[in-house]
Amino acid sequence: MTGSLSSAGIHASFDGRALAGFLLSGFLMALLGAILPAWGYYRDPPAFTAVGNYFLSLAVGLVVSPLVARRVLARRGISFLLVFACCVSCSALAYLAAFSPPASEWWRVAGLLLLGVGAGLLNLALFHAISPSYHSDAAGTVNRGGIWYGLGCLTATLLVTGTFYAYTVPGMVVFMALVPAGFAVLYARSGSLIREPDSAHPSLRQALTDFRSPGAVLFALLLFFQFGNEWSIAGWLPLFLIRRVGLSPKAALLILALYWLFLLLGRLISVAVLSRTRHGRLLLGSGLAALFGCLILFFTNNAFGAVTGVLFVGAGYASIYPLVAEAIGRRFPYYHPGFFNGIFSVAMVGGLVAPATLGYAASGWGVGVVLGIPLVGTCIVVMLLLLIWLESKVTGR
Repeated sequence: MTGSLSSAGIHASFDGRALAGFLLSGFLMALLGAILPAWGYYRDPPAFTAVGNYFLSLAVGLVVSPLVARRVLARRGISFLLVFACCVSCSALAYLAAFSPPASEWWRVAGLLLLGVGAGLLNLALFHAISPSYHSDAAGTVNRGGIWYGLGCLTATLLVTGTFYAYTVPGMVVFMALVPAGFAVLYARSGSLIREPDSAHPSLRQALTDFRSPGAVLFALLLFFQFGNEWSIAGWLPLFLIRRVGLSPKAALLILALYWLFLLLGRLISVAVLSRTRHGRLLLGSGLAALFGCLILFFTNNAFGAVTGVLFVGAGYASIYPLVAEAIGRRFPYYHPGFFNGIFSVAMVGGLVAPATLGYAASGWGVGVVLGIPLVGTCIVVMLLLLIWLESKVTGR
C-alpha cells in the first residue's frame, strides 16, 4: 500500500513537471515578439517584410517538427524527445545570438526555423507526457497547460524587458538560452518517472478520423483564428506602440508584459466563474471587450490609452481558451497525443501565420494595419463558437 502511494506521488510529481513544460513552450513562442525591438525593427518600415519572414519561418519549423518527432519518439521514447527538444531550442537561441543584427536577416530566418522545430518537438513530447493527467481531469489539464503557457509568454517578455539596457543583444539572447538548457537538465533527471501511454488510447487512425469530423475541424479552426488574434497583438504590439504612439522600446515591452498578464489573470478568473456564468453571455461580453480594446489601441496616442486597450483585449481574449478547453474535455473524453498535438499545432501555426501576414501588409500600408486581423479574427471566433454550440446541439454530443 505504501509503495503504491509512493509510486502515485512520484508520477504525480512528473505530471506536474510535464505540464510545467508548457511554460517553456510559451517562452519560446513569445520570444520573437519581445526581441524584435532589440533587433531594431521599429526604425525602418520596409524591414517589416523581414519580420513577416521571421514569423513564417517559425511556423514552418512547427509544421516540419512532427516528421522528426515521430522518428525520435519511436526509437528513443518520450524522455529522450523532451531532452532533445530542449537542446534543439537552446542551440537555436545560441545560433540567433551569434547572428544578431547587423548580420543578414536570412541567418536569423534559419535560426528561427530551427527554433520552430525545437518548439514543435517539445509540444509533441509534452502532449505524450501529460496523457495520464488528461485521463484523470481532461478540462483541468488543458486549462493548467494553458496557464503555464501564458506564464511562459509573460516570463519571456519580462526577461527581455529587464535585460534590454543591461546587456548587448547577443548577450540577452544567450541569457534566454539558459531557460531551455535548464529544462533539458530537469527532464534528463526525470526520465525514469515518465509513464508511457497505455493501451486505453484509441488508435491514431481513429484519432485522425475524429480530426476529420465537423466538431474537431471547428475546434481546430477556432483555435487557429484565436491564436492568430492573440499573437497578432503579441508579435506586433511593441513595434506598433513605438512607431504609432511614440513610446520608448522598454515602455512598449512593459505594455506587452501587461498584455500577457491581463490575459493570464483573465483566464484564471474565467476558469473560476465558468461553471457559474452562462457561456453565451460570457462569449458575447468577451467578443465586445476584445473589439473595444482593439479600437482603443488603434486610436490612442498615449501610454494610458495603450494600457487601457491591452486591458480590454486581454480580458476579452481570456475566456475563449477556457471555454474551448471545457468543450474539448466533454467532446473528446479519450486522449490521443497525435490528435491533440494536431489540433494545437494548427492553432500555433495560425498564431504565427497571422503576424507573418501582418509583416507583409505593414511594409506597404503602415504599422496601423496590424490591428486589422484581430478585429476581423475576433468576429470569426465568435461565429465559430456559435457553430460549435449549434453542431453539438444537432449531433447531441
